[in-house]
Amino acid sequence: MVAALLTAIAPGTASAAPICPGAGQAPRLVGVVPGAALQGLTVDAAGRMYTTDLISGRVFRLSAPGAPAVPIARVPESGAGGLAWTPNGTLLVGYGADPRVVAGDALRHAGIARLDIGTLAMRPWVRGLSASNGMDVAGNGIVYATNDFGNLVGRAYPNGAVQADWGSLPSANGAVLGRGDRWLYVSRTFVNPGVSRISTSNPRVVQSLLNLGGGDVTATPDGLTLDSRDRPVVPFNVSGQIVRVTSPGQFCVLGSSAGFASVVSYGRGDRGFSAGRLFRAGFDGRIYEIPGGFDRGATAAYPGR
Repeated sequence: MVAALLTAIAPGTASAAPICPGAGQAPRLVGVVPGAALQGLTVDAAGRMYTTDLISGRVFRLSAPGAPAVPIARVPESGAGGLAWTPNGTLLVGYGADPRVVAGDALRHAGIARLDIGTLAMRPWVRGLSASNGMDVAGNGIVYATNDFGNLVGRAYPNGAVQADWGSLPSANGAVLGRGDRWLYVSRTFVNPGVSRISTSNPRVVQSLLNLGGGDVTATPDGLTLDSRDRPVVPFNVSGQIVRVTSPGQFCVLGSSAGFASVVSYGRGDRGFSAGRLFRAGFDGRIYEIPGGFDRGATAAYPGR
């Protein structure tokens, strides 16, 4: 599936956009997972980074920038996807991001496993989602999961109940909750590319924050995060640009990396991949720091941040 995506869309020149004030510096390579297609990305309170490989289904941990990526777990089935933290510090790992996702929402084969980052024990938790390419967790423990090849946005509840059809937004990808868990921010990758936010109290309320149109095949928004002001920070998968949505319909460029950027996350803690620093992982197996995205108050997504 990954090979098909990478060959189907040829890299090109992304639409011109202004450089964000103080941004535009060259990216810094901080990690490599040879042969991997990286999908999920997050950082724990100790500043250690976690990422997932679509191809092998493994979860990797990097203790600090420049450190080797160490495999610590493997998902129960193929296609490791999104990563998210529960309120008690367990790492949730989505799976099922494999060739079956081309069936859209028909199969609902995807699931979520729980990973204890202390013991490294991985245990299946729920199934029945159409995908879990992007995930985030609210303070009440409700998990949101997206499917960029379908329409459904799902929810999983702390008691294990799954509502695969909680919301609907074509090609929703990535998932990050804003302040107070009132809005779920997602990218739109393949259909009407852009960025939206969905009301968590009424999923029929969807606000579009950025419309990119269909003329530029390099403008393919992927796994996003939020800065300290709840502004979406989004990788454009094919071009490798990392952008910030500054106001509805407007964005600027924080920096550029190699193409096939799949996900971004801020760091966390005061060491290692520390808070305020912005990181990008991609289908090329590489992890870059994006210096132009530095934001002292921004952190990786976790409940109650």
